[in-house]
Amino acid sequence: MSAAVASAPAAPVVGDKPKFGEPVVSVRGLTKVFTDFWGRPKARAVDNIDFEVRQGEVLGLLGPNGSGKSTTVKMLLGLLYPTRGHIEVFGHSPRHVKTKARIGYLPEESYLYRYLDSHETLNFFGNLFDLPPGERRKRTEELLEMVGLSQVRTRVVGEFSKGMQRRIGLAQALINDPDLVILDEPTAGMDPIGCREVKDLILAMARRGKTVLLSSHLLSDVEDVCDRVVILYGGRIQAMGTLKQLLVKPDAIRITMPPLSRETMQQVLSTIRRDVAGDKIEIDNPLQNLESYFLEVVRKARESSTETSGATSGSRVAPYLRGDAETAPASDRILERLTSPSAPPPAAPIPAPKPAAKVDDARLQSLTQSATPAPTPAVAPEPAPAVDLNKANEKLSALLGKQKEK
Repeated sequence: MSAAVASAPAAPVVGDKPKFGEPVVSVRGLTKVFTDFWGRPKARAVDNIDFEVRQGEVLGLLGPNGSGKSTTVKMLLGLLYPTRGHIEVFGHSPRHVKTKARIGYLPEESYLYRYLDSHETLNFFGNLFDLPPGERRKRTEELLEMVGLSQVRTRVVGEFSKGMQRRIGLAQALINDPDLVILDEPTAGMDPIGCREVKDLILAMARRGKTVLLSSHLLSDVEDVCDRVVILYGGRIQAMGTLKQLLVKPDAIRITMPPLSRETMQQVLSTIRRDVAGDKIEIDNPLQNLESYFLEVVRKARESSTETSGATSGSRVAPYLRGDAETAPASDRILERLTSPSAPPPAAPIPAPKPAAKVDDARLQSLTQSATPAPTPAVAPEPAPAVDLNKANEKLSALLGKQKEK
């Protein structure tokens, strides 16, 4: 890897950098060109990009398919060699062995051993980091509880759905308590509960001072957790900055208030129309977030003791990831905390389900009997014709006599 950095026009950066700790990842003039067998350039996946990720920061790496996100991540991990440019991770080369022990990585596809169960999987990865047996067992239990897989610990990973595989993959990425966490599509295939828990986990790790590099196509997830984003296209950085600076619309203002009386609303509108044309004004009712509504529905289902054989809502962040040794109480689960009465009320009330109408059992029975077609009677096979043994013997003797004469 060359230390020389070619000069290039700087990527558009909006506003000043947020104040975080020292740089954990530094990239300067990074370029990756894939070649064919003869060494001829085939594809320029990454083209002279510069960025850095600081301690305690959550950076989102965005871009359409083929924009260079996964190639950049693999070069940060030392899995690919850059064609040109300079990379530093914790002040060392990505190929520095001791540095890798401080990194947790969740790839886009979960590469796991199919015939190991959840407990064995985490124990295996913990052993790779040379964790003491007691610490491995403790972290394994905490992580399985955190990702909601403690009830299916005896099932082999090969039987898991994609979302459950992402959960166990996330747990293995955190078994070594990493300082830098690189997540490539962490919520792909997850249900909304799992997505919300992953986002809470990312925020908790950032509060503890860990650095997170998130690559995702789910822009709503990125918007909820990232401090800054880098948008790639064609291997180049097209935009970089904080979400507030990038997404603000300075030419529009939104005012949210409780419902007003008709007279007051007319007065407000007449005042606004003095300076703004009528076709520029929009009035509507705010909608609650679909994620909040979904979590509320699931919470009610769980309160009704509805059982499930799949993943459940996980516990709070594992104690060793939070930096304390306090055991998470059973009543402090993420789903219950997010949907508890103390949480901010949704923007719009959830409509109560209509009561079910009474069913006339006699009427229902008569309808089902008339609507159900009568079974088609089975057709009995025709009996085989009776065989006359005397005639059969006579024919056989005649045939044998003819054979002797010949």
